[in-house]
Amino acid sequence: MSQVLLYDTTLRDGMQGQGMSLSAQEKIRVVRKLDELGVHLIEAGFPGSNPKELELFEMLTSVELEQAVVCAFGMTRRRDVTAEEDEALRILADGFAPVTTLVGKTWKLHLDKVTRVSPDENLAMIRDSVAFLSERGKRVIYDAEHFFDGWRDDPGYALECARVAAQAGAENVTLCDTNGSSLPSEVAQATGAVAGEVPSVGIHCHNDLECGVANSLAAVQQGASLVQGTINGIGERTGNANLTSILPALQLKLGHEVVQPDRLARLTGIAHFVDELLNVTPRPEQPYVGRNAFAHKGGMHVAGVQADARTFEHTDPELVGNERQVVVSELSGRGTIRDRADRAGVNLDADQEAGALRALKEREHRGYHYEAADASFELLLRRETGDYESLFRLESFRVITEKREDGKVQTEATIKVWVEGDRYVRTAEGNGPVNALDTALRGAIIDRHPHLADIELTNYKVRILDEHHGTGAVTRVLLDSSDGEREWGSIGVSENIIEASWEALVDSLEYAFQPHSERAGGRADTARTT
Repeated sequence: MSQVLLYDTTLRDGMQGQGMSLSAQEKIRVVRKLDELGVHLIEAGFPGSNPKELELFEMLTSVELEQAVVCAFGMTRRRDVTAEEDEALRILADGFAPVTTLVGKTWKLHLDKVTRVSPDENLAMIRDSVAFLSERGKRVIYDAEHFFDGWRDDPGYALECARVAAQAGAENVTLCDTNGSSLPSEVAQATGAVAGEVPSVGIHCHNDLECGVANSLAAVQQGASLVQGTINGIGERTGNANLTSILPALQLKLGHEVVQPDRLARLTGIAHFVDELLNVTPRPEQPYVGRNAFAHKGGMHVAGVQADARTFEHTDPELVGNERQVVVSELSGRGTIRDRADRAGVNLDADQEAGALRALKEREHRGYHYEAADASFELLLRRETGDYESLFRLESFRVITEKREDGKVQTEATIKVWVEGDRYVRTAEGNGPVNALDTALRGAIIDRHPHLADIELTNYKVRILDEHHGTGAVTRVLLDSSDGEREWGSIGVSENIIEASWEALVDSLEYAFQPHSERAGGRADTARTT
């Protein structure tokens, strides 16, 4: 079967969903995970549209990827302006991203109500914009916005928009179901017609009719060779087509060559990683990657699965990095432990593997969730093997927060720790308890370990795990950290939010203190300085 290219737009279209937001540092972490998964094209965003996007594209210039290609998003030229004079197009032309994705109009309703241009002028806008970027050495993907609405309104004009983009130099014309208004039969019919007229067709679907995945697969069956979507289907309104379902369906059901099998086996972990980074609880019922996707509870189903898993499972869960859950017997997840340990460069024997699995299950029962807390999980593995050295020993810490009559809030933290046999007492002020504790702790340890002064806490997320307990609920804290070259996540769980924050903070610094092998995601060895 022919290869189908995966085009991820989580960082651009996905961020248009309600409550979806990532910092530039977090977006870099997502880019690396998508590259690890085997995604071919990653749409990082709209360069120049806001300071965060500008920061992201500047950071991406120094990020080395195994095989993924970064794409920059933009629009066709404005009306009554040449492509050379359009500032947004010049930014795309001058940017480092080798692939540019241009969106343009297809539906005459939008020409009348939005852009207010004639059909001929719209075709000129498409032609000029694609040609401008193509002539400047950019690979161009053209997104035909509202294509299927336009097809239903005037199929001849919709097809002409696609032809013009291809003739102007677009290497792929992606048909967009922007309103999510189409059914699989409609998508199949229109895609088949366009596939016979242009060299390369893509598909971009939204999920308003719960047909995003089905429409994407229908388009591939009619000749589409590029599929756009987002991890976990996030996006505006009801979301985008879910790449987390599309990828295994293409590879395991339709037989297309998409990614290497070992990369597909990372799908579940990466899907959960993105959810955790967004501070969203992973949906247990999500196909392929959900906790319940291969869960069996009693009776005939359990008996059937134990006799032959094919009786009640449509595919082997290990192929997508998930695991079978039989409630009555709690089948082990050693494969997950083994894979994570190998990627972290930690060697486990059979007993240590079993111990790590027990510790993982016990801690997850208490509320820990390690998908986006790679640092904390590696520390769990290291403690199990004994390949772990504590950075310090805590004697005590105290945090005082004072709100004054003038409205100012002042936080002060005092810590007492032992570092390599010496006792340190440090007090620091901060804009909050985590900042104050971080400052005080570093004041105690950086004399012995100065390289830890370079660690920066880049994000702080809090989730209430059992909200029905009100202010007494268990709290999960997720910290993102960076040393300028690497990014990692750490986690803490407690009924006390400061204790949960302290645990995550300590894990972040402890992780940076440990030596890391080249197997651990390409990390350089971290030398301990004494």
